[in-house]
Amino acid sequence: MSEAQTAARAQQRIEKLCAAALRALSGQADLHFRGRRLHRGRTLLPLYAPHLHPRLDEDDFGSFRGAADGYALRLRGSDEALHRRLCPAQPVARLLFEMLEQYRVESNVDAALPGVRANLRHRFEAWLQAFHRSGLTDTERGILLFTVAQIARSRVTGEPPLEATEDLMEATRAGIVPTIGHALAGLRRHRHDQRAYAQHALVLAQQVAEMIASVDEDGTDAAGAGAGDDEERAAFSLVMDMQAQPADGVAVVHAGRSGVLESSDSGYRIFTTAYDRELRAASLVRPALLQEQRAQLDRRIAMQGVNVSRLARDLKALLAQPTREGWHSAQEEGLIDGRRLAQLIAAPTERRLFRTERHEPQADAVLAFLIDCSGSMREHIESVAMIVDVMARALEQAGVASEILGFTTGAWNGGRAQRDWIRAGRQAHPGRLNEVDHLIFKDADTSWRRARPGIATLLKADLFKEGIDGEAVDWACDRLRGRGEEHKLLVVVSDGCPMDGATHLANDSNYLDQHLQDVVARHEQAGAVQVFGLGVGLDLSPYYSRAQALELSALHGQAVFRDLLELLASRRWR
Repeated sequence: MSEAQTAARAQQRIEKLCAAALRALSGQADLHFRGRRLHRGRTLLPLYAPHLHPRLDEDDFGSFRGAADGYALRLRGSDEALHRRLCPAQPVARLLFEMLEQYRVESNVDAALPGVRANLRHRFEAWLQAFHRSGLTDTERGILLFTVAQIARSRVTGEPPLEATEDLMEATRAGIVPTIGHALAGLRRHRHDQRAYAQHALVLAQQVAEMIASVDEDGTDAAGAGAGDDEERAAFSLVMDMQAQPADGVAVVHAGRSGVLESSDSGYRIFTTAYDRELRAASLVRPALLQEQRAQLDRRIAMQGVNVSRLARDLKALLAQPTREGWHSAQEEGLIDGRRLAQLIAAPTERRLFRTERHEPQADAVLAFLIDCSGSMREHIESVAMIVDVMARALEQAGVASEILGFTTGAWNGGRAQRDWIRAGRQAHPGRLNEVDHLIFKDADTSWRRARPGIATLLKADLFKEGIDGEAVDWACDRLRGRGEEHKLLVVVSDGCPMDGATHLANDSNYLDQHLQDVVARHEQAGAVQVFGLGVGLDLSPYYSRAQALELSALHGQAVFRDLLELLASRRWR
């Protein structure tokens, strides 16, 4: 596993633990992380204070736990609507106001939660030390922000400043306290009343913003001359409402919202379905070529040395449920077996008069892979084909039905659908404007052995055009819902956002993006089909609440299948 993938896995584990702590402490059950950012349901939550954003490559787990506790207290103890109404517009004042509100909720932590208080303190001190190590306290602006952050939190929470930095900020503190001292006193006095507290916080934020502006105007901050807003961002790790960038590692897909879709009364639209097709993929390839592609795929699988039997056992352990399969007789304990009571008369010392229920694991489940066959996936498809082929074989051995599906378009840039739209007068916002192809490489009723040629069709180069992800997810879920298995799972394999040039140009660039988000959210809420996102070199968590990123460049042996098992295991806790 590559370093980037290892870091991504660690980040996901930490986020799962922190999300659980957040839900418990805040009492809000729909909190979770997507794309390294905290969401409530589908709503992206603000970034709040700068010290609530630890980095995996710099901070320990205690910092992540402290940040989670800080978020939970903010969600539980702050009136967000009131806070938004009072929040100043000027960036520096706004940043300070956000930070001061965070201090208020942290100061009100219940005395019965000393661990939470310790976590908060640990995280804040780690942030202070990182701030100082970065060299930003060498500038006048930096030391001013650093000092205000410390003395304000100390005054609100009653905790002493970081001892190691007392001498560093002494001169700055002596210079600013006469100006901001009254506001600081008001913060402590009104920390239980958000509205009254906010009046003093606004005064303090404005005073400090004016101090920073005077530093810039005088040009006295020589070390930071010319840095401007870039230094402010660096000093505080963020500017509020700025999109946070992930730590070094697997990139996170950017999911946007569509103004066209949100303003439409009719919702998602399709200009025409006249050219849409559902195809058996094997019918698209000449038998001779299909045989060559199958041989190529078999060679690739043999090179990996995958232990399919072991994978099948792991899948069965993960997906199977204990099922009653009769009785174990002649046991020394359990329920009395009436058929053996005569033995008690014939042999009074006989003890094997009982029986126990026999349970065998049975996997009453169907798992479908839905593969993005857009142009950018062409370079990854041999690895993806190897993965789904081996998984289909292992799932069959585990007693789990499987499907391998795909989606693409029949043409680039709209094809016949776009030409019809042009002839019809180019109506505004026509919706989806291309020919959709939904492909079946293996259906759930076909054995892996019989489906082997069809799976090799994935290597057909001219399959790969554009991708309408949301409709494909709907199609795959509809297929699964029509089956009789109790548990239905869908794994979407993709390397990015939905993409269709004609649809984007005729609507807006996020039209298909938002549709995918809406479709996945609807199926996740319904719960009939559990939907997972498997990102090829990309984190798909902005679309899928259960997501995993794969680095196919590091593909070898069982490693990628361990990642898949980890993804499927997430169904146990979410």
